[in-house]
Amino acid sequence: MRQPKVAQRYAKALFDLAIETNQLEDVYNDIDTIRGVDNKEMQIVFKSPVISEDKKISIFEAIFNGKISKLTSEFFKLVFRKGRMIAIEEILASFHEQYRVHHKIKIIEVTTAIPVNDEILVYIQGKMQGLPRFKESKLEMVSKVDESVIGGFVLQSDDILYDASVRHDLEVIKKQFIENMYVQKLR
Repeated sequence: MRQPKVAQRYAKALFDLAIETNQLEDVYNDIDTIRGVDNKEMQIVFKSPVISEDKKISIFEAIFNGKISKLTSEFFKLVFRKGRMIAIEEILASFHEQYRVHHKIKIIEVTTAIPVNDEILVYIQGKMQGLPRFKESKLEMVSKVDESVIGGFVLQSDDILYDASVRHDLEVIKKQFIENMYVQKLR
């Protein structure tokens, strides 16, 4: 069950507390550490209504003791005590989003048919950085592979989509053939 509002509130509380205590970078690294543990069994245990909050806290401490800051550890203990562990993934994602907004970091997804090297990503990043919309932002490039693109590339950042793929061109040509623009329409 998704709980986006709950996750945003908890993430905002942690974010504000991290700024207030001058530990934003430490907490951000802690969040990355927690997100880096990709264990389905752990997720099931944390979300299970059968397992007590105290047991969940002890499991969490056993996994992350010494790996995350006291602030982050205490925050997630509170999340367990309040029974909000079901929203843990959304809390982590919401914290990341708030961090990106705070530091003016924009993510640009580059989708191609085959993997691209870092040199091409740096070139695209430089071109995007020159646009007025991204002048004040730090850009993070994310490369994705989708064979259905066929060739070319697709760039996406927030509400901007630039589709220079062969797939898109073929769809446009197909639409033109269906409309048959070269035959006059009879009335």
